[in-house]
Amino acid sequence: MVDYRLFGTRLLIGVLLAVSLFVAIDNMDRVLANPDEGRYSEISREMAATGDWVTPRLNGIKYFEKPPLQYWATAAAFKAFGVNEPAARLYTVLCGLFTILLVGYTGWRLAGPRLGFTSMLVLAASPYFLLMGGVVTLDMGLTLWTTLTFCAFVLAERAGATPQERRTWMLAMWAAGGMAMLSKGLVAIVFPAAAFGMQAILKRDLSVLRRMHWGWGLAIFLAIAAPWFIAVSLVNPQFPEFFFIHEHFARFLTHVHRRTEPWWYFIPMFAILGFLPWMLSLPGAVLAAWRDPARRPETPALQAATLWAFFVVAFFSASGSKLPSYILPALPPFALVLARYLAEAPARRLAWHVAPTALIGIAVTIAGAAFIETFAREPWTRALYVQAQPYIVGAGISLIVGPIAAALLLLCERRLSALLVACIAVGCMVGFVEDGYEQLLPRQSGYDVAKKIEPLLKPGLRVYQVKMYDQTVPFYIGRTTTIVDYGDEFETGFLAEPGSHIERWWDFFAEWERPGEALAIMQPDIYAKFRALDLPMQVLHEDPRRVLVRKP
Repeated sequence: MVDYRLFGTRLLIGVLLAVSLFVAIDNMDRVLANPDEGRYSEISREMAATGDWVTPRLNGIKYFEKPPLQYWATAAAFKAFGVNEPAARLYTVLCGLFTILLVGYTGWRLAGPRLGFTSMLVLAASPYFLLMGGVVTLDMGLTLWTTLTFCAFVLAERAGATPQERRTWMLAMWAAGGMAMLSKGLVAIVFPAAAFGMQAILKRDLSVLRRMHWGWGLAIFLAIAAPWFIAVSLVNPQFPEFFFIHEHFARFLTHVHRRTEPWWYFIPMFAILGFLPWMLSLPGAVLAAWRDPARRPETPALQAATLWAFFVVAFFSASGSKLPSYILPALPPFALVLARYLAEAPARRLAWHVAPTALIGIAVTIAGAAFIETFAREPWTRALYVQAQPYIVGAGISLIVGPIAAALLLLCERRLSALLVACIAVGCMVGFVEDGYEQLLPRQSGYDVAKKIEPLLKPGLRVYQVKMYDQTVPFYIGRTTTIVDYGDEFETGFLAEPGSHIERWWDFFAEWERPGEALAIMQPDIYAKFRALDLPMQVLHEDPRRVLVRKP
């Protein structure tokens, strides 16, 4: 058992927040990367610049793929702190930190400080959760609000809750669902309905349905979620069909977004990236949650957490569209399940669970030291990988030293110290990974191209993106570009606003040669084609991913 009397509450919370803040702050001023960071930051920048808080726009084109909660939060951050990378990441970072605290609070209320602190340690030691806490995607915001939905439900249903507490937490659940709906759509309804419904069916107890305060709950949910959906649909009649049919049912049932992966794609991500130091403890944690002879008060909540996590993994495994960040909402609830197991399982057994993680660290270290540059096909990218090499080696060493130290501490029955060491080791590993990734940003970001454009910006300057769209360039130059012969995520916006782009690349010739200064960004093969056609162009920047040209 963990003896938390050896550690002050403030000290433990301080260590957790220090690790999380170190990783988050170290990552906040990193240059934005393609595609998600550039896309969502630019939508927010345009929202702040235009004052249109109803219709999201990307590069000036209507963009209906996601709801606006994160756009609103980030646009507000831009208004308050200026248009920069830390402001772009502020909402994501805060969502990650609040999720850690929320899981800890829930564990504390369910079973006391032991479960609360251990839950925070487990989630703060999740490599993928820490890594995504500093990346501009919508999934960390969704994770906060779906986690609050889950935590509010189990706190309302916990043994010993008063009628007033039950009512308050159930209404908080509905409010969190509304915020989740504004974060990413219908999954805000699907996750809790499936997880809580499965638990009620398995336990053959549907009485919980009578305790959910449907009248006030639905009123709160709709008061939060409905106004924007109504407003955007009134202004943009094409929105409902695209958002609800194309972006939900077509995305799930088909490969229309071309993000196909094997059905088992999320399983290793959940186990390895999600809970790397303790991945071998996952089966024991699940069994312990469902085989509890003592029938402790927190057990129903932990069983609900396993159903929640497994449903999220199964749901997205069945989807025709898969992205790594989809797995995030499964991690915080399951941290509670794993936490109780780590706090109670024999320390020697846990030592044998954590020690093999060092083998992954050895593999990463060897790959980083000897083979990293072989992953690149051409010299420019190879040189970037070489620059990243020391950081990859550092990440591998962190994964060697941390698990071995944690295993030794467990063998000495110093369980909490072992958990802290594992958490700090993962924080160091993620910090090294982020610093290594930063060396690759010339490949992943249009920042360098934007800096070449910046001195040339003036009224009347035309900027084109030909047969491509670099998501980060409009953000860094603070203005939109003209898209040439490129559709993808813009297709719905183009249909809604005909004439907002140049449809065919050969029509670009006349556009390029009309009076006035002009710049264009394109891929090297397109530039070679235009040069072969004698289109006059002066190269200002060239690398294997993009070419910036100026009209002579």
